[in-house]
Amino acid sequence: MLRLTKKADYGLMALKYLAEQTDGSAHSAKDIAEAYHIPPQLLAKILQTLAKAGLLVSHAGTNGGYALARRSNEITAFEVIRAIDGPLFITSCITIHGTCDLAGHCTIKEPLRKVNDSIKDLLNGIRIADLIESGDGEHAGTGAPVGGGLVSIAI
Repeated sequence: MLRLTKKADYGLMALKYLAEQTDGSAHSAKDIAEAYHIPPQLLAKILQTLAKAGLLVSHAGTNGGYALARRSNEITAFEVIRAIDGPLFITSCITIHGTCDLAGHCTIKEPLRKVNDSIKDLLNGIRIADLIESGDGEHAGTGAPVGGGLVSIAI
């Protein structure tokens, strides 16, 4: 089973929270953590990571906090997951370091690459705005709950 990490779930939930706020102001990690019952220290680290990746803007000061760096319909689930968890590879043969020792004899590399690409394409098609528009906490059309497993695929 392929699952997102808790950190990726929390990152997606935080961006959803920020996208729902229509006042245009920054919101603290504490506010987001309280809204979703996320450990505040862990969320603060995740938000810092997302800010470094350019997905959030950090505002210092008494009215400081975090805001989306772009509109919610311009940020994909894949960007968030990649920023938090790194590159997406479903097998060890598909890596940034090239091929594995069995590359010359492997008969499943190409089909697995297609699966990997399909998952990447699916996540690139999900925008943070999509997480809001579904209304009842589920991504439209997928039945997948927001947070707690946006993507869970049995293979």
